[in-house]
Amino acid sequence: MKFAYRFSNLLGTVYRRGNLNFTPDGDCIISPVGNRVTVFDLKNNKSETLPLATRHNVTCVGLSPDGTLAILVDEEGAALLVSLISKSVIHQFHFQKPVHCVSFSPDARKFVITKDNVALMYHAPGKKREFNAFVLDKTYYGPYDETTCIDWTDDSKCLAVGSKDMSTWVFGAERWANLIYYSLGGHKDAIVACFFEANSLDLYTISQDGALCVWQCDTDLDGLKPMPPKDRAEDKNESVKDLGEEFIDEPKGEVIRGKATTDEQERREKVKYTRAAKYFFNKEGDFNNLTAAAYHKKTHLLVTGFASGIFHLHELPEFNLIHSLSISDQRIATVSINCTGDWIAFGCSGLGQLLVWEWQSESYVLKQQGHFNSMVSLSYSPDGQYLVTGGDDGKVKVWNTSSSFCFVTFTEHTSSISAVTFTSTGYVVLSASLDGTVRAFDLHRYRNFRTFTSPRPAQFSCLAVDSSGEIVSAGSQDSFDIFVWSMQSGRLLDVLSGHEGPISSLCFNPMKSVLASASWDKTVKLWDMFDSWRMKETLTINSDVLAVAFRPDGNELAVAALDGQITFWDHENAVQTGSIEGRHDLQMGRKELDKITAKQSAKAKSFTTLCYSADGQSILAGGLSKFVCIYHVKEQILMKKFEISCNLSLDAMEEYLDRRKMTEFGSMALIDEGAGDEDGVAIALPGVKRGDMSSRHFKPEIRVTCLRFSPTGRSWAATTTEGLLIYSLDCGLIFDPFELDIDITPSSVHKVLSQKEYTMAIVMAFRLNEKKLIQEVIETIPYKEVDVVCSSLPELYVEKVLEFVASALEKSHHLEFYLTWAQRLLMLHGQKLKTRSGKLLPIIQFLQKSIQRHFEDVSKLCEWNRYNIKYALAISKQRGMKRPAETSASEEELEESNSDYLMEEATMHS
Repeated sequence: MKFAYRFSNLLGTVYRRGNLNFTPDGDCIISPVGNRVTVFDLKNNKSETLPLATRHNVTCVGLSPDGTLAILVDEEGAALLVSLISKSVIHQFHFQKPVHCVSFSPDARKFVITKDNVALMYHAPGKKREFNAFVLDKTYYGPYDETTCIDWTDDSKCLAVGSKDMSTWVFGAERWANLIYYSLGGHKDAIVACFFEANSLDLYTISQDGALCVWQCDTDLDGLKPMPPKDRAEDKNESVKDLGEEFIDEPKGEVIRGKATTDEQERREKVKYTRAAKYFFNKEGDFNNLTAAAYHKKTHLLVTGFASGIFHLHELPEFNLIHSLSISDQRIATVSINCTGDWIAFGCSGLGQLLVWEWQSESYVLKQQGHFNSMVSLSYSPDGQYLVTGGDDGKVKVWNTSSSFCFVTFTEHTSSISAVTFTSTGYVVLSASLDGTVRAFDLHRYRNFRTFTSPRPAQFSCLAVDSSGEIVSAGSQDSFDIFVWSMQSGRLLDVLSGHEGPISSLCFNPMKSVLASASWDKTVKLWDMFDSWRMKETLTINSDVLAVAFRPDGNELAVAALDGQITFWDHENAVQTGSIEGRHDLQMGRKELDKITAKQSAKAKSFTTLCYSADGQSILAGGLSKFVCIYHVKEQILMKKFEISCNLSLDAMEEYLDRRKMTEFGSMALIDEGAGDEDGVAIALPGVKRGDMSSRHFKPEIRVTCLRFSPTGRSWAATTTEGLLIYSLDCGLIFDPFELDIDITPSSVHKVLSQKEYTMAIVMAFRLNEKKLIQEVIETIPYKEVDVVCSSLPELYVEKVLEFVASALEKSHHLEFYLTWAQRLLMLHGQKLKTRSGKLLPIIQFLQKSIQRHFEDVSKLCEWNRYNIKYALAISKQRGMKRPAETSASEEELEESNSDYLMEEATMHS
């Protein structure tokens, strides 16, 4: 097995903090998620997390006007210049201090960042290669407090900068004779946003206390006069200081300093602003501050978000209220409008919500929310198409692995979820919780149709369901018992006693009626379901047992213990077949408040979750660490370590503490600076919904709570502090030929293909094992020759062709072509493949997943077409325009062809 797995996607978290950006076409939205960035395609209903990460949580994202470049800035001021086309990092830069806002100019030649009380203008990276992508052009001084927001005029001649000192400054991007800077007041609180009117210097400024000022300028954009070179030289030497501005040419760029007062004579010759109006938003309470705003210049639409979760839509400049709506009970952290002005995106960092609202139809385009607290468990559906996760917030969420969206959330549990799983049918989700219930959810009707409880209240810590889906078992952590229920009747069948400590893990043998239970009493017990749940065997372990897992063929049992060892057992004979010492592979980090080193603390750490790969040759292990280890079971060696995160905003990430944060009184981490919602996760006082003046914060600790391999063998998933991470098999990373000969080259394959020796061409392409070449060869073969080629394929290559067809079917548009390949391969070689069903099961499940997804898409399309035709016929009959008999006959033929096509796919699926 080749471990060419790479990070593929991030689920479970849709928004953390920072600003949202729509792409120029308005179809996608870019959302910062921790130290990563996710792109949500709203048109095609898909999402993708870019395969890059910053060292801390991303706080602001700047998008170029053409949508090809993005600047990601983290909490510490470190920036990444990212290409959204190649999805790679082009350049790295450090601004040395936290950045509040990033904005490209509309002509894409400059970009401005705000930090401290200054605004810095840089030359924007161009399309040509540059040694240094970030070249400082100008530095703007003026505000006395932190700068908060930026906006540009449409022609990129001027920019406005808002500040916490209640002032807004208008600066010239170039040297204008009549506008170098202009200071605007009129507010009594920090400026949240400022916006120029379209093709004008007129300005809107919005403050945190809900005040809107409308500023009119006496000069048009065309009225800005360039400063003559002679005046520039004079200004540099003497007159600039008299005017209150100062230009200093330095290697780091030009410095522009503004003052709040100038001479009256100079005011007459320069641009002048007057306040035309001042409006106030309706406030419902002292804590209902205005927190975010966005303005669409073409439609004059102003959107404002408040701390109470309410947002307003106003039409400017008349300030007419279009509508007001509450979308959350949490603070709206960011607002964005797409290019057409139809869709409005809201981000709520408190609960991690991302909402896209179409205001004209008053409907949601996107409504996603991750788990509020950490995710603790996950499970794949049998076909690998869905994922279910359970979290400490008591919610059970089901995710589509193709679109990466959550499509249903169950909220019936009243306490933390401890375990989730699918039944063998894939249409029932089971969840165990600390509230003392095990619930079964129907994915057809999206309802809780069974609730299993114990005679006495018990907190369930683990869950297992047998291969038939009829027997459900859950382990208790307080009564040390295992409860067994019937899925059909919901009755309690038995209570298995015998453990002397909390039950930590349960697992059914996939091939036999045997249940393995692990406990903190240093034993693993095996229970025989068909023998009245008699205790079949007891395996004694050297330490407390934390996790158990059966191999997919049911012939081996893996056990993870508190001493860091993974032991393998032949459970039929109660014989240990091997062990892995994995404590040193965890490579623990040191938390900020730890009194001992990471090396010492690692001696007490262990693996808390285990999972076999789909073929059973390897095992995944993870725990309280940022690493996930893959071991080869037979050789008992470490094959690869995956670092799941490099986010230093999480605790226990570094092996050594930063001595610069240590003082004679202890670590600086003990001091809570009270930075509001900006740092860490806010902990409110019990019972306080809003306005908690004593808010505290903590840094979440990095950990892996659950690992699962996809039944298709193409990916594996991990629930972590960062979210639900998916690692997929990347075929493009490794050149892995099969029985390669010196005569097998791409040119020789093309030569054989041109001679119409199709079987030989396929064999040669698979021996070279290049995906693009294999695809070219298979798609060149005529449709009528597929049957002949499939029948003449060597047995060794049937499995390889079937696996390629399954992967191609997932993304290719040649649906009928690849369905024909799959059908002929299974029909002609089905009996021989059945003898190796255990080894081929991941490939068959992968093929089933691809066919099922296409089946659902095509069936919806056919139903929609049939509905439209029936609707058109009904309308024509109402109008008295009766169609001739030929038309109705053709309609029946169309329906028959649709039903035949669906029946063919259903046959393939079965």
